Amino acid sequence: MKILVVSDNHGDRQIISDLITHYDGEVDGFFHCGDSEFDLNNPLVSKMHIVRGNMDHAVFAEDEISKIDGKTILLTHGHLHGVNSGLLALELFAKSKEANIVLFGHTHQLGVTQDQGILFVNPGSISLPRGQYAYIGGTYAIISSKNNKLVVQYYDRKFNAVDELRFSF
Repeated sequence: MKILVVSDNHGDRQIISDLITHYDGEVDGFFHCGDSEFDLNNPLVSKMHIVRGNMDHAVFAEDEISKIDGKTILLTHGHLHGVNSGLLALELFAKSKEANIVLFGHTHQLGVTQDQGILFVNPGSISLPRGQYAYIGGTYAIISSKNNKLVVQYYDRKFNAVDELRFSF
């Protein structure tokens, strides 16, 4: 399994187009955690798993469940699960969906953690980053699995891996 996770581009169409072009055929799926500010007719939408963020007006689903290589992936924006105040509500929701991997955005701050066998990944904002890693200028993540290990690698907008932001679980 190899998936790309992006969030919170807030109308920046070019970066999403660039990511899809760059990684076409290299990943098993493109997952967008919301606040794309795209409409349903945008041709990029059909190339991604995408959910509705608090700034989206299009009628995307609030969350989505996907299965890839035996993993159950929950995709959501996070605002409806109070992610600004912690991950407990999101964790309970993930358990109710029997998710192994949870992808979310909203905070504009990248983060990754594993709790009770569930991997939580926030790719940060690709266009309007906040927090400790805002200096990178926008991030996305690639999650891959090998030998029963999940690896989360963060990248900058120029497709460069950020060495200190590689995590194995």
